[in-house]
Parts: sequence; C-alpha cells; structure tokens
Amino acid sequence: MKRLLFGSNARLSLLRAAVLVVTAVVVFGYVLLPVRLQGISMLPTYRDGMLNFANRAALWWREPARGDVVAIRMAGPRVLYVKRIVGLPRERVEIAMGVVIVDSVPLIEPTVVYKAPWNLPAFTLGDDEYLVIGDNRVMAMENHDFGRATRDRIVGKMLF
Repeated sequence: MKRLLFGSNARLSLLRAAVLVVTAVVVFGYVLLPVRLQGISMLPTYRDGMLNFANRAALWWREPARGDVVAIRMAGPRVLYVKRIVGLPRERVEIAMGVVIVDSVPLIEPTVVYKAPWNLPAFTLGDDEYLVIGDNRVMAMENHDFGRATRDRIVGKMLF
C-alpha cells in the first residue's frame, strides 16, 4: 500500500508534494488573487459570474497604464471591483456625450460597445489617482460605479 501511495521513493514524493503546496500557497496567496466578477459593468469584456485572477506581480515593476483592466480594493479586504483605467495621474479628464476626453483628446475605446450619452465636467486627477470605469456604459451614469482610485487601492492587473 505504501508503494502505491508514495511510489518507489517516498522521500522524493513527499518533497515534491511539499514543494507543490508551498508553490500553490505563494502563487495564490501573494501573486494571483482569484476574483469572481459580479454584475454587468464590464460587458462585453467580462461576463457576470466569471472567475478570473488579478495578477499582483504585473504591477510590482511598473505603474498601471491606460487600458489596463485592474482589480481595485474598495470597501474592505474582500470587496474588489474590476474596472478599466482611462485616466492617469495629473491628466485632465472629462466625459462628453459618452466620449472620454483626456487632455482635450478623445479617447479611442474599442472595448466599449454600449454607450449612453454621459456628461461629466472636466477635472484633473491627483498625483496618485487613476480614473477607472467599466466597459458597459449603457446604464445611466448615476447607476454605474466609476471614479478615482488611488494607486494603493489597485491590487493587480486582470490576467485574462
């Protein structure tokens, strides 16, 4: 029975199992954070109920960039929002008739299929702020969670 469970070299099998457990704890505890998407704010990019991973390591050596889909820690350690970055620190941003305008240049957003004629007056982001918004903008602006997020709230870049 022992040979059936552990193979011909029990020590080597136990060592492999220990390495596998430690690797899984490190990867899924510190690098890849599982995120279950809830809601329709990221349609058509992500569907409601999808499971994805926020890659924390992707932002260890570089700052978030425009177009990145990121997980953002909002209200407590377990509540994460998934949004796309459209505005970077110190940029002037506005939304006119559903079009995001950054520093007086309209943003080309091929991932945004559904748009409502949102209007948001121009404002300037702070030194550590990003403007995040979902891809599904067919809902009224008042019913959509979006806005400024500081760098320390951005957990990681979505893997898929």
